Amino acid sequence: MREKMPKRILEGVVTSNSRDKTVTVAVTRRVLHPRYKKYINVIKKFHAHDEKNECNVGDNVAICESSPISKTKSWIVVKNSSEGSN
Repeated sequence: MREKMPKRILEGVVTSNSRDKTVTVAVTRRVLHPRYKKYINVIKKFHAHDEKNECNVGDNVAICESSPISKTKSWIVVKNSSEGSN
């Protein structure tokens, strides 16, 4: 029996929680520009499922890959550390 690939886990900041059981998470990563050799911050937004509606804007969260939940949601919030919000 073949082993399954491990699911990706990303860390980011919640930018929106206006929808029911859904949060928007901005994940920042640094990429080296191929020609100019300068590091650039690239931000990508993911829609993640938040079953208990406990995430607030500014929270640092970890999201895990899952099977599609809706048209745009394929991630689930696995860890919420509210230290990012003031």
